[in-house]
Amino acid sequence: MDGILGVVDTAVTSPWFYLVLFAVAAIDGFFPVVPSESLVITAGVYAASGRPDLLAVVVLAALGAFAGDHVSYLVGRRAGGRLVRGLRAGTRRHAAFGWARRAMAERGGLMLVVARYVPGGRTAVTVTMGAVGYRLRWFSVFAAVAAVSWGLYGALLGYVGGVAFEDDPLKGVVVGLGLALSVTAVVEGARFVGRRRRAGGVVASRRDGDSVRALPDG
Repeated sequence: MDGILGVVDTAVTSPWFYLVLFAVAAIDGFFPVVPSESLVITAGVYAASGRPDLLAVVVLAALGAFAGDHVSYLVGRRAGGRLVRGLRAGTRRHAAFGWARRAMAERGGLMLVVARYVPGGRTAVTVTMGAVGYRLRWFSVFAAVAAVSWGLYGALLGYVGGVAFEDDPLKGVVVGLGLALSVTAVVEGARFVGRRRRAGGVVASRRDGDSVRALPDG
């Protein structure tokens, strides 16, 4: 264990770590199996002892996430053009694409910021925003908000763990990851409750409609 901690300590305190952090955060934007959040939290834990620099961790994590989101957006933009040309009016895919376009036009910015904290969700949202032709200027604004808030969130979670367990960074990483998982669980729970409520409202509306149609005239 001491040997592993020594390797991690050497890697995280190396000047090259900043470049790795940027690259991992960027790749995670369009290839969401890279553990960028864990890396940011780990960096925050070690930043509690002075190296790496906490501000640099936040900035480079945010810049990487911002760049990765734009790669994902551009992939969706290119694929969306071919998708639109292949859709036939009246089909389910055409209706689904129309719904996605309306949803993104109405609350795409909020969806982008929230999806940054949902595992795999950010890639789905950024690709969809590109595919439906969401305006790039506004995408960049909301992507910046999402990236900066995410960088702060991950680095500060790790920093809290690092301060609490200054002499045992492994425990600090565990605490930081535990806090991140707790936040994710809360977000997912809120989304689940929201879906259940919306589904219940749809069922109730259908039942009311059926009751109205069943009433005799006069």
